[in-house]
Amino acid sequence: MSEFFYNRQVMVTGGSGFLGRHVVDELKYRRAIVCAPTHSECDLMRQDSIYNYVHSRFFPDILIHLAAKVGGIQANQAKPGEFLYNNMMMGMNVLENARMLGIRKVVIVGTVCSYPKFTKVPFKESDLWNGFPEETNAPYGIAKKALLVQAQAYREQYGMNSVFLMPANMYGPGDNFQDNTSHVIPAMIKRCCLAVSSGKKEIEFWGSGQATRDFLYVSDAVEGILKATELYNEGDPINLGTGVETSIHDVSQTILHKIDESQQITSIIWNPLKPDGQPRRCLNVSLSMEKFGFIARTKIEEGLTKTIDWYVKNGKD
Repeated sequence: MSEFFYNRQVMVTGGSGFLGRHVVDELKYRRAIVCAPTHSECDLMRQDSIYNYVHSRFFPDILIHLAAKVGGIQANQAKPGEFLYNNMMMGMNVLENARMLGIRKVVIVGTVCSYPKFTKVPFKESDLWNGFPEETNAPYGIAKKALLVQAQAYREQYGMNSVFLMPANMYGPGDNFQDNTSHVIPAMIKRCCLAVSSGKKEIEFWGSGQATRDFLYVSDAVEGILKATELYNEGDPINLGTGVETSIHDVSQTILHKIDESQQITSIIWNPLKPDGQPRRCLNVSLSMEKFGFIARTKIEEGLTKTIDWYVKNGKD
């Protein structure tokens, strides 16, 4: 393991979130000096709050921006204005303050949702501006993509070392299992567990099941983010993913097989009145391998097993 993070001061926004907790834990393991302020300590929606916090509490060498308003299709559809405004304002305030404060490096974690709806699989970084994102999460995807433009503009004008990463669909232990805001994997896990515990014979999932995703286990995502933080210093956006395309239907079968060992559930109902979201997603991961040697090593079945085990043990929503 590299000694790059030893005694480096690293500020992580969104450090109490799903991804953020894993990033903070790994940074501490690598003996970084980590600061992950809460919302009450540092309100990212207010530019003065960020500036005052850094000046009075903690001046970082590196800032990793993970804070975001996130959720699945249902949450994106319910609050598209909030997803656009909050994500854009938080990110823009973080970058502007990093510029004013002279922070040496800023790592911005964007989203696969920024890609056009009908991007050819596997998605290449050069495809990013070839069309409009899928409608159900377009406000979120556009807000994040705007931060790429800002980061590149600040690099050109001010020489800021800001990099932009686009991870695939993340999942893993500690994920969000809330009914109205969870993404597809935690939603399916929770629904299967509840169906089995209540003795149901059938279960319903959203959409057709035919949509595909590139599912990135959270520990792999953390490894990619930290490798990029250490080794990547260019302005072009870069994918973080597995390069493996998996259908929602196949994921549902794996989850059900692992949870319903007695084969109590005999029927899966797909609800076509609910949206699939983007039809296909899979990332071309050649650049992340070339630029900083990142390879996602966790296979989907292994990752699902660990996520299910965590949920069953913790019993959290």
